[in-house]
Amino acid sequence: MELVAGCYEQVLFGFAIRREPDAGGEHREQKWTAVADFTHHAHTASLSAVAVNSRFVVTGSKDETIHIYDMKKKIDHGALVHHNGTKNGGLTRVPGKGQWKGRTENRSPGTITCLKFYGNRHLISGAEDGLICVWDAKKWECLKSIKAHKGHVTFLSIHPSGKLALSVGTDKTLRTWNLVEGRSAFIKNIKQNAHIVEWSPRGERYIVVILNKINVYQLDTASVSGTITNEKRISSVTFLSESVLAVAGDEEVVRFFDCDSLTCVCEFKAHENRVKDIFSFEDPEHHIIVTASSDGFIKMWKLKQDKKVPPSLLCEVKTNARLTCLGVWLDRVTDTQESLPSAAEPSAVSKEQSKINKREAGDVVQEEERQSKSNAKKCGLTGDSNKPTKGNTVVSTKKRKMVEMLEKKKRKKKKT
Repeated sequence: MELVAGCYEQVLFGFAIRREPDAGGEHREQKWTAVADFTHHAHTASLSAVAVNSRFVVTGSKDETIHIYDMKKKIDHGALVHHNGTKNGGLTRVPGKGQWKGRTENRSPGTITCLKFYGNRHLISGAEDGLICVWDAKKWECLKSIKAHKGHVTFLSIHPSGKLALSVGTDKTLRTWNLVEGRSAFIKNIKQNAHIVEWSPRGERYIVVILNKINVYQLDTASVSGTITNEKRISSVTFLSESVLAVAGDEEVVRFFDCDSLTCVCEFKAHENRVKDIFSFEDPEHHIIVTASSDGFIKMWKLKQDKKVPPSLLCEVKTNARLTCLGVWLDRVTDTQESLPSAAEPSAVSKEQSKINKREAGDVVQEEERQSKSNAKKCGLTGDSNKPTKGNTVVSTKKRKMVEMLEKKKRKKKKT
């Protein structure tokens, strides 16, 4: 297990977590310590996002690139440059810089704002250029690139089934994406710029964050069931269960909110400065949250079964940097969510969404049929529609050769 964190100083930190029996005896709890393992300085601007799967850590930056770090070999694996205006921006290298130059399009580049893995096979990225890109996390090829928002993409979240994704942007919309067919499902005007969207663990609800307010949506109605208000602007959230949400913001305190009662069930002082990111995970013995702060500290907390009781501190480490983003590499050999589902699989979630579309006709702006079809043709997640069709290429070559032969025969006849 390793904690990974990015900072304004352009560095990715890695800290290995060691668990040793406490001196008090075998029945006492283990002692957790964070030991410096690596630092990786690949970016030329501050880090803005981090994501982790069982093999790689990927980081996004204001330098408009995504860098890949191999956690097994502890080496730089290359960079993805599609968001900086490079055409076909797959895994690339430039001598001496870790990436090569590609042909550029006439498209504005943008800071990477969000990175999400789904299993070990797919990575989805969003950026200030308004694009959402889906990447093959084995070959590191861009499978598709969608102009998702008219403004910046500020955040995205993948449904636990892998069949839907939500995104929010500076065009004041919440957009739902059908990942099975590779197209936009619908668009909801939310009248304000949201900066966080997150599915619950079972995918039965999702939350949208605007400044210090959290709107809780139910999947079956796609409508707001309630609003939670935090004291300060919210910087990060993570679900601890289907109903309990941990919230961090521009303050030293972390709060747990109940999404059913919309009340704060617990709060505790986590840091001496604002909390920039929060992450939660479970191992066989513990439910843990990790916090990163502008004060330079990363802290691990063990949650109690009763979420009304503040968690206990397991360990902490000081980085002496202004931290911006956080992840945890768990070194798991297998992952049940290996890849996004194929188009052939039936989608219960898709059926649910079709009901929502009918019910929410007033609030939802449907995509034009023509645009949906073209999007589906251009960028289906599971198909090979981006690749040239071999049959067409072969036929055109044969035709050309036949025409050339006929012309030669005509010339010979004229000579004789």
